[in-house]
Amino acid sequence: MKEGWTYKKLGEICRTYSGGTPLKNVREYYLDGNIPWLRSGEVCKKYIFETEMFITQKGLENSSAKYYPIDTVVVAMYGATAAQVGILKIEATSNQAICGILPNSKFQPEFLYYFFSYRKEFLASQAQGGAQPNISQVKIKNLEVPVPPLSEQQSIVEYLDSAFAKIDAMKANAEKALNEAKALFQASLKEMLEPKDGWEEKALKDLGITQTGTTPSKSDKANYGDYIEFIRPSEIDYNGNGGIDYNCEMKLSEQGASKGRIFVSNSIFMVCIGATIGKVGFSTKDISCNQQINVFTPKEEINYKFAYYAMRSPSFQRRVIKEGTSSQATLPIINKGKWEQLSIAFPKIKEQELIASHLDSVSSIVLELKANYNKISQECDALKRAILRQVFE
Repeated sequence: MKEGWTYKKLGEICRTYSGGTPLKNVREYYLDGNIPWLRSGEVCKKYIFETEMFITQKGLENSSAKYYPIDTVVVAMYGATAAQVGILKIEATSNQAICGILPNSKFQPEFLYYFFSYRKEFLASQAQGGAQPNISQVKIKNLEVPVPPLSEQQSIVEYLDSAFAKIDAMKANAEKALNEAKALFQASLKEMLEPKDGWEEKALKDLGITQTGTTPSKSDKANYGDYIEFIRPSEIDYNGNGGIDYNCEMKLSEQGASKGRIFVSNSIFMVCIGATIGKVGFSTKDISCNQQINVFTPKEEINYKFAYYAMRSPSFQRRVIKEGTSSQATLPIINKGKWEQLSIAFPKIKEQELIASHLDSVSSIVLELKANYNKISQECDALKRAILRQVFE
C-alpha cells in the first residue's frame, strides 16, 4: 500500500449494481430495442462506446437490468472475462455478469480503471464456481481501494495514459509489420498460383493417392502407445505455417498402427469437417491421423510443398468450403469422394519447386514477424503490469 494514501472498501464510498437479462423467449423485450445492453464479453477495452445488443423499455422494466450513466466503471464477473474492466462512454444497461461502479465524486473513472487493471489477477483468483467461475459483487465491494486526492488521481492518470500510449504504439507497430507481411504472402500466393500458359490442371485423385484417416478402437488400450504419432485436426497447421505438431497428445502402438493408416512423409493433410474445415498442413515424417482428415500423397510429378500451397490458396479453399457446406449435415463436411475431385493447376516440376521455395521464404518472414509480435506483445503486457505495480504498491 502507498504510504500516505487512505484506503477504504469500495462499497463504503461507491454504489455498485449488477445488471440483468430480460427473458430471451419474449420477443418484445428485444425486438427493435434501442437501449444498449452490455454483455461481459464486450468488456475488453478501456472505453466502451457501443454494445452489440439492445433491449426495449419493456425488457428493462421486466428484468433486473438497470441504467448505468456515462463514466460508470464496469467489471466483468463471470467466466473467461472475469476481472476485465472498462469505462462506459454511453448510457447503457448490462446483463447480470457485470458489476457497474457508478460515478463518484471521490474518484476519477480512469483512476479506478487503472486500479482495477492492477488488481485484475487478484480479482480473477477470487472467482468461484464450477463450469463458469464468477466473482461475486460482494468481493468487488469489499476490495480495498486507495482514495488519494482528485488532483493526485489526475496526475496518476495522465502519467499512465502517456506511458500506456507509448507501449501500445510499440505493439501496434509490430502488429502493422506482421499484417503487411501477411498481406504480401496472400498476394504472392494468389499471383504465383494463378494458372499460366503451359500449366496443366488435374483432380487430386489423378495426381497422387487420396485417403482418409481412421481411428483404431479406443476401448482397446493396446492400440495406443508411443510407436507413431496420431494426428487430429488441432495438430494440423498448429503454427500457422502448415506444420504438424508431432508432440501430439495421442500416439499409436504397433498394434494400433496396423489397424489404422500410415501416411508417408511429404503428404498433405486437410481437415474435412467442422469449424476448421480446409485447414491444411504437410508432414515431414510418417504419421497416422483420424477420420476427420483427408490426406493427399502426391506423385513424383508434383512437389509436395507446391501442392500444400495450392491447397492453401483462396480459390481451392473456396471450393472446399462450398462443397463442405452444400450438404445437409449440421457441420460442414467434405467426404473423400468429393474432395479428391477437386483440382489444382500446376507447371513443370522445376517451376513448382521455385514457386514453393519463394513462398517458403515469404512464409518464413511472416513466422518471424509473428514470433516478434508475440514477444513484443508479452513484453508490453509485462511492462504495463510493472508500471501499475510501481504506481499502486
